[in-house]
Formats: sequence, C-alpha cells, structure tokens
Amino acid sequence: MLPEARRLIDRHGYIPCEKAAESVARGLEYAYDDWCIARLAAYAGDTATARRFSQRAEGWQAYLDPQTLFFRGKNSRKQWREPFNPIQSEHRQDDYCEGTAWQWRWFVPHDIPALMEAMGGKKAFAERLDSLFAAPSTVEGALVSADISGLIGQYAHGNEPSHHVVWLYNYAGRPRRTQELCDTILRHLYTDKPDGLAGNEDCGAMSAWYVLAAAGLYQVCPGIPVWTIGRPLFATTRFRLPNGKTFTIRTKGNSPRARYVKKMALNGRRLNEPFIPHTAIAEGGVLELTMTDH
Repeated sequence: MLPEARRLIDRHGYIPCEKAAESVARGLEYAYDDWCIARLAAYAGDTATARRFSQRAEGWQAYLDPQTLFFRGKNSRKQWREPFNPIQSEHRQDDYCEGTAWQWRWFVPHDIPALMEAMGGKKAFAERLDSLFAAPSTVEGALVSADISGLIGQYAHGNEPSHHVVWLYNYAGRPRRTQELCDTILRHLYTDKPDGLAGNEDCGAMSAWYVLAAAGLYQVCPGIPVWTIGRPLFATTRFRLPNGKTFTIRTKGNSPRARYVKKMALNGRRLNEPFIPHTAIAEGGVLELTMTDH
C-alpha cells in the first residue's frame, strides 16, 4: 500500500502542507528516491518505468519558491504557507524534518546542476552557500528540533540533511571553500571525548562522514558513481579493496596549516577538477594531492 504522502503527490504533483507534516522534507526525499528508482529501472532495461520516475524525480521544483529561493510548504490551493521564517523549527509539526528551511535548501543531490541554475547559476549559488555559513546560529520556535546541532551559521553538521553541503562548493567552482570547511569541521566538531560528536550518530552517519572526509573524499549523491575531493588529514590513506587491489591517497606538504589542495593527480595524470569516478577507486591506484597553506 502506498503511503498517503505518495498518493498526495499523484493527486497534486506535490505534498500539500496542510495534508501531511514535514511535507517539504518528504517531497525532496521522495524526488531523490524516485531518481534512484529511475536509475535502477534504466539499468534493468525498463525504459517506461525509468521515464516515469525520472519525471517524478523533478518533483523538488514544486517546493522551490522563486521569490525567496527556499523550499517552502505549499497548500492544496498552491499558496505558500505564511508566515515564512527560515530559522523556525517545530519538531515533527512543520514542513521540515529535523531541520529548518536553511538546512533543507540544498537537498537535490541527484541534480545539483539544476539546483544551481534555479538559484541563479554557479556564482549566485556559491554566494547563497556563503550566506548559509555566515548567518547567525539562531533557531526559533516553541519546539525546536534537538537534531539541529553542530551549527556553523545555519549549517547543521549534527544531522544528515546537511552532510553533503560543504562539498557543494566543489560543484560551484570554489573547491578552496570546501577544503576550508572540511578542515574546520574535522578539527573542531569531532573529539575523542564522550561528547565528541556534534549530533546524533544515527547508524554511524557522523562517524562515516569523518572517516571519508579525513581521507579526503566524499560521495555527494549515492547512485552517481563519482567521488569529490576535499582536504585529507593524513599523509597517506590506503583502502584495501575486496578484489585484492589498493587505492591510495597520498599527500605532499600536508600539515595543519596546509589545508588547501594545490595540485591533484590520479595515477600520475593531472586532474583539473576535484572529482574522480568510482571506477578509479575500484580498480586501485594512487590519488596524489599537493597541499599548500595559501
């Protein structure tokens, strides 16, 4: 049996905010889920299902207010919920799950180019990311979600909806900002004390982010076999693969001050963009990163 929210999407093209709690978060996650179904159907050769769910994967657009450029609740009469406050949180009672409009503003992992275009292009998108990290770390509401934690501005590292956000600067052409923020999070939002995590571990999400980011890699969209490069903490990291091969990340000039990547090379060939395909890892090899402090 389909959940009620799914039936609402079939009827309206989105989840009306007066019909279901957390309508925006559900709608954005369903769009990603539908994209995953489309990918699986295409792989299986079911083109009709792939086409249907690819169209549904664009459903995130129904929640994007072109005036504020935030994802917002919309009622069944296609009116935006008012009043709108992007730092408001009413746990399990508003349009967002364990977050605010600020944290859910970036959740279109399956189509980042389209999200950037909707926000005015790469430059404007990067500036909006800047505003996320520069905003006051204030959350308002009578029932603020305890999951909104580990705040840098309005970025909430303590919960999963934000975990891909620092890596989005790579897509917007500003990888140095990804590297700065990764360094800050790794060094200041994790400790070896009992309270050393900035939020709910949730099946290992916080620790998994640390392991990958400390190695210098992250997969922004599961389903797209591409990894993006950040700021590794270690001189050398080796992944021993099930096929018996090894993928090594090796740094030159790495230090706490040298947090920027000056040069990148994969198996001796220079990289011009901070991305590598999953096959490069699965087949084994060496990613070499030359670090600098400026």
